[in-house]
Amino acid sequence: MEMSFRWYGESDPISLDYIRQIPGMKGIVSAIYDVPVGEVWPVEKIQKLVNQIKCKGLVLSVIESVPVHEHIKLGLPTRERYIENYQQTIRNLASCGIQTICYNFMPVFDWTRSSLNHELPDGSTCLSYEKAIVEKMDPLQGELSLPGWDESYRKEELEVLFNHYASVDEEQLWENLTYFIKKIIPVAEEEDVKMAIHPDDPPWSIFGLPRIITNKENLMRFLNIIDSAHNGLCFCTGSLGASAKNDLPEMIRYFGKKQRINFMHARNIKRTGDQDFHESAHMSAYGSIDMYEIMNALADVNFSGPIRPDHGRMIWGETGKPGYGLYDRALGAVYLGGLWEAVQKKNNSISKILTHTEA
Repeated sequence: MEMSFRWYGESDPISLDYIRQIPGMKGIVSAIYDVPVGEVWPVEKIQKLVNQIKCKGLVLSVIESVPVHEHIKLGLPTRERYIENYQQTIRNLASCGIQTICYNFMPVFDWTRSSLNHELPDGSTCLSYEKAIVEKMDPLQGELSLPGWDESYRKEELEVLFNHYASVDEEQLWENLTYFIKKIIPVAEEEDVKMAIHPDDPPWSIFGLPRIITNKENLMRFLNIIDSAHNGLCFCTGSLGASAKNDLPEMIRYFGKKQRINFMHARNIKRTGDQDFHESAHMSAYGSIDMYEIMNALADVNFSGPIRPDHGRMIWGETGKPGYGLYDRALGAVYLGGLWEAVQKKNNSISKILTHTEA
């Protein structure tokens, strides 16, 4: 397992010098942020990012993400140009040594929350989602603006997109995703790049827009589009864990044994009601997800890919991009590393005992 950390480039207030001081840290998860969605990422920009990270003793482990243009998700005739651009971006990333690309297929909006500064009893703040609040929001009135979203849309453009999506139900979105996957995975196979689709966050429909990467059944359907190790998952415990119906350790064992988990996001959340939750410290005791069992499941399938501590709280007076402060994610990385060491040593001890017994 390779511990990694999300970094937003030179504009990120958290420097690579800080990140490399986190015990066990090896990789960086980043992207090119100044190329318009749908356009080809230039090799020169990619290589500059690779070199910038390498000179700090780290490696660019994962690109998260190469955004999928809305015309692809909508299945518009113009999607062909954007798919060709996506294919070329995969080739360009591969030429610079990138082996894993994370992306999502969420219509219009990326991860969605109702609050960016929900206060916890200890005074720290976190991201939260309350169904009743979200249902009263109207994104067309400019009420929402969250990190991770494409904020380049003007109100008029959002209205056009919503009008297009009025005729796109879940099955149509599946058709559009299938078309896209069948176009890009052959390129990923040629370039030996592992694609990793991120689950919808949260894993249910919002604002009347369909979401389909939400549960085990749908993940199975997705992976069956093309049965290839290059067509894999970014398994996000926080996104999938927002639904109590998702048995995360069982899902990790199922998909991990098939070698289809290409990237891991480790995030804890506390479910507080039906489609209500807030994010928490990574430790199992603070949320609804048993991180020890997550690590046990990963060990059972011999997971060796990149993993990163996902959204963290804002603690110790830190300010910055909500969910992406340094301190709590650093604590999360060390906690996850400790769990992994414990699980590995436990398994090694059991193996020795079994070997001795058989002898």
